[in-house]
Amino acid sequence: MGQSLCRSCGAVLNHTFVDLGMSPLANSYIKPEQRNRMEPFFPLHVYVCEKCLLVQLEQFSSPDDIFSDYAYFSSFSDSWLAHAKAYVDMIADRFHLNEKSKVVEIASNDGYLLKNFVARGIPVLGVEPAANVAEVAKKNGINTKVAFFGERTALGLTNDAWSADLIIGNNVLAHVPDLNDFVKGLKILLKPTGLITMEFPHLLQLMESNQFDTIYHEHFSYFSFLAVEQVFARHGMKLFDVEELPTHGGSLRIYACHDQDESKSTQSRARDLKAKEQRAGFGELKHYLSFAPKVEATKRKLLSFLISAKQEGKRVVGYGAPAKGNTLLNYCGVRTDLMDYTVDRSPHKQGHFLPGVHIPIYAPEQIRQTRPDYVLILPWNLKDEVIQQMAFIREWGGKFVVPIPEVTVFP
Repeated sequence: MGQSLCRSCGAVLNHTFVDLGMSPLANSYIKPEQRNRMEPFFPLHVYVCEKCLLVQLEQFSSPDDIFSDYAYFSSFSDSWLAHAKAYVDMIADRFHLNEKSKVVEIASNDGYLLKNFVARGIPVLGVEPAANVAEVAKKNGINTKVAFFGERTALGLTNDAWSADLIIGNNVLAHVPDLNDFVKGLKILLKPTGLITMEFPHLLQLMESNQFDTIYHEHFSYFSFLAVEQVFARHGMKLFDVEELPTHGGSLRIYACHDQDESKSTQSRARDLKAKEQRAGFGELKHYLSFAPKVEATKRKLLSFLISAKQEGKRVVGYGAPAKGNTLLNYCGVRTDLMDYTVDRSPHKQGHFLPGVHIPIYAPEQIRQTRPDYVLILPWNLKDEVIQQMAFIREWGGKFVVPIPEVTVFP
């Protein structure tokens, strides 16, 4: 390995967190005419920094490769829409946001969240790097700028009088290759008494629940509260509150402000979570090095289940075409010999093939037509929603399977 450096503190990366082998970009779905073309594969080798304990991937692909024509649209998950609306109601009331406030969301996708502020008469701006997704937001009346966020974009927005009372970033901090440039931009854009909230998967949950499939090339960093606090502190900001959320298998919502902002005192939730992580070992390198053997065991269990099902003449299909499913299937080497197809509600994915493994993606109606024995739920974080939507498979004795934290069959 060459001298890879930590994207937070600059230390040399010497320690492996987990190595998932070579994998294609998780959201690079294959069109039918591309099936016989060569696909780029990149190492999915995750390191942990011995100095600041940030878990991270090396950067092998540019953000332009990943996000310029993006296949993920937030509006296709009912539970995520409900989560966004609940957040807007809470944050607007708690911090007294009104028509004089300015709200900026980074990686605003198709406007699924900002539309709730618009309905309250609160001025908004979305910053979204994927032009195809931003176009959908604009058509829905959401003020949106197509750009990657960082120091340069932040300076441009402040010059355009868009200094923010609230900056939102849901599932974007982990996607940032230049972490210091991004957080520097947050500092510039934030008003003196402004507020930042960021949501991202919690490393504690990833490790405790064996969620290795949430590792893919779009996710450059995997944060504990202890690690993310250091990143913000390096740029003159403090984390004064935090919530532990059930989304994406267990996420954090951090609340940040300027160091000098005395209007926001540190809440007990922030102190308690730091203590919880310390007790769990997140302040010590050896804890991070214990993860890889659990991942290897899960791979063996999933393959054993799928091989046994096939040998018994059972039919297995997938539900969903999420990025996490692509990591799981490529790491485990699951192709159409073990899983016939998968389905997805998004028409942007239907008719395509999963990257790497080339499993076809159909509309959900395909399951009713082919009556499989098992439906493997790839977006396991939405398992309750999926089981409810697809309950009809029980009519012919079909069962649901969830692969994480380990293979579980639901009758």
